Amino acid sequence: MAKYTDPRECDCDGGAEEMPELSDGGDDDDDIDDDDDEEHWQWLEEDSQPVNVTCLFCDRLLSSVPATLQHCMAEHQVSLVDVIRKYNLDDYGYIKMINFIRSTKCDASCLTGLPDAPLPWESEDFLRPVLQDDPLLQTDPEELCGSERLSQLTCPSSGPGSHDALLQRAQAAEERARSSEEALARAMDDLHKLKLLAQGLVLNAETGRSGNLGTVAELREDEDEAYFSSYGHYGIHEEMLKDKVRTESYRDFMYRNPQVFRDKVVLDVGCGTGILSMFAARSGAKKVIAVDQSEIIYQAMDIVRSNQLEDKITLIKGRIEDISLPVEKVDIIISEWMGYFLLFESMLDSVLYAREHYLADTGSVYPDLCNISLAAVGDTEKHQDRIAFWDDVYGFNMACMKKAVVPEAVVEVVKADTLISEPTVIQTIDCNRVCLSELEFASDFCLKITNTTECTAIVGYFDIFFDKGCSNKVMFSTGPQVTKTHWKQTVFLLERPVSVLAGEELQGKITVCKNKKDPRSLLVTFDLRDRKQTYSLQ
Repeated sequence: MAKYTDPRECDCDGGAEEMPELSDGGDDDDDIDDDDDEEHWQWLEEDSQPVNVTCLFCDRLLSSVPATLQHCMAEHQVSLVDVIRKYNLDDYGYIKMINFIRSTKCDASCLTGLPDAPLPWESEDFLRPVLQDDPLLQTDPEELCGSERLSQLTCPSSGPGSHDALLQRAQAAEERARSSEEALARAMDDLHKLKLLAQGLVLNAETGRSGNLGTVAELREDEDEAYFSSYGHYGIHEEMLKDKVRTESYRDFMYRNPQVFRDKVVLDVGCGTGILSMFAARSGAKKVIAVDQSEIIYQAMDIVRSNQLEDKITLIKGRIEDISLPVEKVDIIISEWMGYFLLFESMLDSVLYAREHYLADTGSVYPDLCNISLAAVGDTEKHQDRIAFWDDVYGFNMACMKKAVVPEAVVEVVKADTLISEPTVIQTIDCNRVCLSELEFASDFCLKITNTTECTAIVGYFDIFFDKGCSNKVMFSTGPQVTKTHWKQTVFLLERPVSVLAGEELQGKITVCKNKKDPRSLLVTFDLRDRKQTYSLQ
C-alpha cells in the first residue's frame, strides 16, 4: 500500500512542563485488594454493564470491547491485538491508531502490510477522539496484550467465563483511562503553548518586531490551516483535474519526454490526488515521493493503490518545510504550484525550499520557466457595471464605495475582443534559478495600444513552459486569447478610464509584493499616467 509519514512530533524537552506521570493502576489495585476488596467487587458489579461499541470498520454496534475485537477478527480478518504487539504501541500510539481508523474510515486491509515506520497515525492530530466516550479508547493496550487476554482474543471459541473476565478487566481499566485522559489534556495544552512560543520567536527574529509572539504565531498557523483545509475538499481537485489545458500539459510533458524521467527519483510538491505522481511513475520514474499537507492525501493513498502504483509512489503528509524525505536527494521536482496571477498563494516558496534542500546538482524543477504578462482592456460595459454603477444607485450617490471596490482585483474570463493592446511580458521566472526575494519585484512596462478608445482595466495572466532537457517541449497559456483555464485572468479595474489612441504606447510601472498580513495573498500596485492604485489579490 502507499506509505505515509506525518512529521509532526511531540517534543517535551527544552524546559517544557514535565508530562504528568500516568498511573498504570498497579498500586491502586493492590490497595483495593488489601483494604477495599468488598467495595472493589461491588464497583465491578455496578460498572460491568454492557456498553455500545461501534465497530472500527463497519456500523455494527457490539455489547463490549472484547466482543468488538472478536467481531473485527471474525468479520474483518484483522486482530487489533496483533497490530498493537507488532508495532509495540503504547497508550498514545493505541489511541492514535483507533482515532486514525475512525477518522479516515480506512478499510481493515489498510492495517496489513504497514511499514515498520513511520506509521500513518503518528500525528498528534489523532489524539483527538473521533467518537465521544469511545469505549475502545478507554481500554488499556498493555492489559489487552497480556498473555491471558491475548489467548482469549485470538480464540473465537472462548467460553462465557472468558468473556466475563474480559469485560471486567476492560471496565477496571476505564478509571485509569479517565485519569490518563486528564493528564494527556494537560500535556497537549503545554505542547501547544510551546509550539506557539517557538513559532513566535522565529517570526519575531525574521521581522525584528516586538509584540505578542503567541498571537502572531497563532494567526500564521490559522492562515496555513485554512489554506490547506481548502485543498482537502474534493471540489477544488475536481476543478483542476477537469482543466484539460493544465492537466494534459503536464501529462504530455511527461509522456512525450520519458528520457527525462527514466530511472529518476521524483518529488511531487503539493501532490493533491497524486495525478502528477502517477504520470511520473508511468513515464519511467524509479521512485516518486508525493507530499501534501491537506487531507486529500488520504484519498491519494487509495487512488495510488487502486492503480497498482504503491510500489513506486510514497505518500507523505506534511508541509515540505517540516518533514524529512526518505532520500537525501531527488533528480526531479514537479509541482503544480501556480495561483492566480501566477504568484498568488505563495506555493512557489515551498517548491524553492524543496529545490534548495533536496534537488541534486544535476536535477531540475518542472515547469522550469514562467512568464507574467499584461495587456490593456477597453470594456466600458464592464466598467459601468462594476465601477460607474456606484455613482447613481437608485438615485443615491454611493461613489464612496469605489474606494472599497476598486482595490479588489477580479478573477474572471476576459473576452479577447475587449483587449486594446498587444501583450507585454513584465517578469520571467526560471524555477531552477530564481531566489525567494525575486518573487517580489517592480517592473516598468509599455503597452502598445491597438484601438482608439478608453482603457478601463489592465489584465494579467501567465504562461508556463516545460523546456529544460525536453526533446518535445510543452507550454500552455492562461491568457484571454486561448482556451480558458481554471486560473482565468486577473483584472485590475481603473477607477477612471484612460483615453488612448491606436499606435501610442501606454507606459506604467507595476510593483508586486506579498501582503505582510497574509503572506499567501498579493498586493499589486500600478503607476499609470500619474495615477497610483494598489490592488489586493486574496
